[in-house]
Amino acid sequence: MSRRGEPARHARVTPSATLRYAVDVRPLDRLTTIRTKLGVLVLASVTVSSILVWAGRSYNGRWYMTFPVAILLSLLVTQVLARGMTSPLREMTAAARAMSAGDYSIRVRTTSRDEVGQLGHAFNAMAADLAQLAEAQRAIVANVSHELRTPIAALRAQLENMVDGVTEPDEEALEAALAQTERLTRLVTYLLDLSRLEAGAAGLHLQRVRLRDVVEEVVAAAAHAARASGRTVEWVVDVPEDLDATLDTERIHQVLLNLLSNASRHSPEGGTVRVVGRGGQHGGVVLDVVDDGPGIPQHERDRIFERFERGTGAPNAAGRSTGGTGLGLAIARWAAGLHGGSLAAIDPGERDGATLRLTLPDQPPTP
Repeated sequence: MSRRGEPARHARVTPSATLRYAVDVRPLDRLTTIRTKLGVLVLASVTVSSILVWAGRSYNGRWYMTFPVAILLSLLVTQVLARGMTSPLREMTAAARAMSAGDYSIRVRTTSRDEVGQLGHAFNAMAADLAQLAEAQRAIVANVSHELRTPIAALRAQLENMVDGVTEPDEEALEAALAQTERLTRLVTYLLDLSRLEAGAAGLHLQRVRLRDVVEEVVAAAAHAARASGRTVEWVVDVPEDLDATLDTERIHQVLLNLLSNASRHSPEGGTVRVVGRGGQHGGVVLDVVDDGPGIPQHERDRIFERFERGTGAPNAAGRSTGGTGLGLAIARWAAGLHGGSLAAIDPGERDGATLRLTLPDQPPTP
């Protein structure tokens, strides 16, 4: 993907565009304003016509015969200079038509230093952003289709087996079907949150709460989910009793539940997941979720917060797939950002495992 303000790597330059660049003379590109260019254009036209009229009068005395020639040459000079001035505008018109048809690869030649050149740079930046957005939308559609197809196919196969009598509708089969249904529900919830993120339509319902109460509630939910999946994990809450915070409990519950679920899935059997809280240096609170899993490689500590990114490390301590959607951490970071805080994977130091740090300010910004 191209960075903002830079031409995309796949920007297309056609042979006709190359030929046009070759014959498109732009002698006034070094001038920094359109007013200066117009002044130079008028001066050049008047100078050419004046020289020709003066030459005709000096050499044969018939200035009126050279007058039409002077006018034609002045128009020619004006045409050459004006064409170079308006070339970026014509290129932007052609590029806009191509973009309306879905082609975001065309870029405008921006050698001019005046207002038109600045417009050309802005146009190229816009085209690069639109190309990146279109690519991201295609990736989201492809990833969502893949994520939905997997649990739907598994659920359909289980139900067909029960209908056909291949599998008895016993407790184990029903629990497997329920797990796929819960995965679908989780994915749809994430997608709804993602749509709110894109639309900027999410708000906060802030209240002053005791942080330990919120953490203990989320830990209880995560412990129940771990037991339901047959995992044995020890949970430790190390949050001061008197630590208060202003936050949206529903959003922070969503963030912490995602962090604790990930920590539980990646911890070894019988491992420990710790939630450590303290006050921030400049007010606010800091919460660390620490596990005993394989850890997060340094080069992936930012990538794991991207949409549909699961990382390339081991799936979990047992070597099994975690069944994640790759959306939870992206939405968790977004929810932390709504509070004016941050969510990051930090260096665990000498110990093994991963540490994810949630930082929240004392007074979140008003949405």
